[in-house]
Amino acid sequence: MTASAPITLPADAYRNDPARWEAERRTIFAKSWQFFGHDSAVREAGAWLAETIAGYPLVVVRNEQGDLRGYHNVCRHRAGPLTDGPSGKCDGLLVCRYHGWSYTLDGRLRAARDFGPSSDFDPRDYGLYPVRVETWRGLIFVAIDADIAPLSEWVAPLERRLAGRANEQDWGELEVALVRDHPIACNWKTYVENYLEGYHVPSIHPSLDAEIDSKHYTVTMDGLVAIHEVPTRSPTAVYDGLWAWLWPNLGVNIYATGLMMERISPVGPAACRLDYIYLMPRGVAVSAETLAMSDVVTAEDIEIAETVQANLDAGVYDVGRLSLRHEGAVAAFQDFVRQALVAPSNSDAFRAAG
Repeated sequence: MTASAPITLPADAYRNDPARWEAERRTIFAKSWQFFGHDSAVREAGAWLAETIAGYPLVVVRNEQGDLRGYHNVCRHRAGPLTDGPSGKCDGLLVCRYHGWSYTLDGRLRAARDFGPSSDFDPRDYGLYPVRVETWRGLIFVAIDADIAPLSEWVAPLERRLAGRANEQDWGELEVALVRDHPIACNWKTYVENYLEGYHVPSIHPSLDAEIDSKHYTVTMDGLVAIHEVPTRSPTAVYDGLWAWLWPNLGVNIYATGLMMERISPVGPAACRLDYIYLMPRGVAVSAETLAMSDVVTAEDIEIAETVQANLDAGVYDVGRLSLRHEGAVAAFQDFVRQALVAPSNSDAFRAAG
């Protein structure tokens, strides 16, 4: 008996709804491993990276012992920022830019500058709020929730697939060669779903379709990972490699030389930002052919995603059906969203460092 085609999420799940966005921040993004950067950017003690993930400003820093530590990039005094820019280096202390409170790299409040006497102010109670930091193959991930499963469990399906590849490169030896970002006027889920199927390739991507055999494009779910597989029409195809996706918003695009991390970063309920982080061997540039193809395919994806979003907002479409042949990963993603939004939030996600 043929299975029933899954029913999609309703259109209002993709609309500009601040309440739903807040729920997604706390039940999806605070409870998932989020790609943050590459180990090569924080090799030295005091080196830090800063990024905002789904509205949470975060910082990761290398301490004097060589360990990575992560914190909410928010001073405990009056919520000032501890850093300026996407990366930098400090001399053993994170210092708030607003009033100069300083914190050790293990998160303790070192000094509340010129605060004055107070009978009930104990600096030990005002350490930075920590976040978990783990690495995999040189890639840095953070998790706001202290209780989710280790990163190794999340990426295990992809690790198994990589273990069988010939001439597998050491990602830890790669470096950030190029970063590009693209603002997109659509809900983050709209763009993720576009990434999770090849059904649209013949209609939307003529140049990509000329390189790959899209009739045999498959996307297979394994745990929280989706694996894309498609034969190429030529051994020199630009898009030859292994493409994968990790719940909830990360593409891992692996090529013969280097890889590209594709992070779909929500910036609210109505918009997202597509971050491309190219990791290459030292001294090796991203090829002009790769960037040219990326520009074309990305522009096509953004145009259709923004048009779909406008139609979702128009109030005509409510729900549709998903192809069992082509959209199994989209169905899995939508099920993950449903499950996350019925899970209780973690009230202990914001425990201060002591």
